[in-house]
Amino acid sequence: MNQGEDLELAIHRGDVLELAIDLIRRRSVTPEDAGCLAHIGERLARAGFRVEHLRYGEVDNLWATHGEQGPTLAFLGHTDVVPSGPEAAWQSPPFEPTIRDGHLYGRGAADMKGSVAAMVVALEQFVAAHPKHRGRVGLLLTSDEEGPTNLDGVRKVVEHFRAIGERIDWCVVGEPSSKEKLGDLIRVGRRGSLSGTLSVRGVQGHVAYPEKALNPIHAFAPALVELAAERWDEGNSDFPPTSFQVSNLNAGTGANNVIPGELNALINFRYCTASRAEDLRARTEAILHRHGLDFALEWNLSGEPFLTPPGGVLRETVVAVCRDLCNVDPEQSTGGGTSDGRFIAPMGAEVVELGPINATIHKVDECVAVADLERLPALYQAICERLLG
Repeated sequence: MNQGEDLELAIHRGDVLELAIDLIRRRSVTPEDAGCLAHIGERLARAGFRVEHLRYGEVDNLWATHGEQGPTLAFLGHTDVVPSGPEAAWQSPPFEPTIRDGHLYGRGAADMKGSVAAMVVALEQFVAAHPKHRGRVGLLLTSDEEGPTNLDGVRKVVEHFRAIGERIDWCVVGEPSSKEKLGDLIRVGRRGSLSGTLSVRGVQGHVAYPEKALNPIHAFAPALVELAAERWDEGNSDFPPTSFQVSNLNAGTGANNVIPGELNALINFRYCTASRAEDLRARTEAILHRHGLDFALEWNLSGEPFLTPPGGVLRETVVAVCRDLCNVDPEQSTGGGTSDGRFIAPMGAEVVELGPINATIHKVDECVAVADLERLPALYQAICERLLG
């Protein structure tokens, strides 16, 4: 780094660590926010941001913006965390942030209160240095990212944005994307997720009289073989082939002499841009019908696949920042699960995910390297500088 970058890092150091510690200390298990968004909103208001608190149901959301006309660069994150599990299994209490061996430990340190703290500090520093910057910068946070439905988080905020004509052009998601070194992997897209709740109906009866019953397990088995063997698509240059998985399968009364009357299964497609959700639904149901099953199937589409293509302004900017500030050529990936970026991309925004190392997320003793945490605001601020400075 040059002398100016050393000075910039010195400004970030301490402030981002202090804020991350404050956030981790708050027990904000989904959908609880535990005051995180109020605290962040107060900070950004003092920095000159326009702050809106959007509450839907039990979920708190925050939208803070600075600037007026021109393109909008938004940072996206969440303050909610997954449960800690047995606290006795942690080396230090999960909601008492602890620095040990150069790492900050605590639930949410990597996923993703560290990134949230870095975003806040980066935005404060950017608007202080460029009070009349081009376009707008924004921060969108929710307390409902880790939950099972995400109905009242970013999904609902985007519905509100569409109703009032709000626009986002570029979106940086702070999910922990890195593998071994800060900035060595960025997400430039995500697969879609299509889930189904399947019930296969049979006729309950005594196992000694199978002719008087219909075993739904036996009836479903050939269909399951075909579903598991099906080649749904071949993928493409940006995504691997679509995958089908059964995540739960249940039937039976608990007795070994009773043929069950119903089988229940949870299925999921992680699908790429080579397939469409409606086609996957139709092909699945056609296989079930072909095997003569009496079934009911309820579908839930939690997000379409999205891709920020090569040459996109945001994608190229983030790649350049990683090269210049982290001295790495980042892998540009569409792997992993889903993120709230899936709700922003359909607005027409370019979406890229950049965050700390993800090795400990959702685990006991979740942590982030203090050195990485202290460097992260400089990456986010550099993105602001290159797009709107």
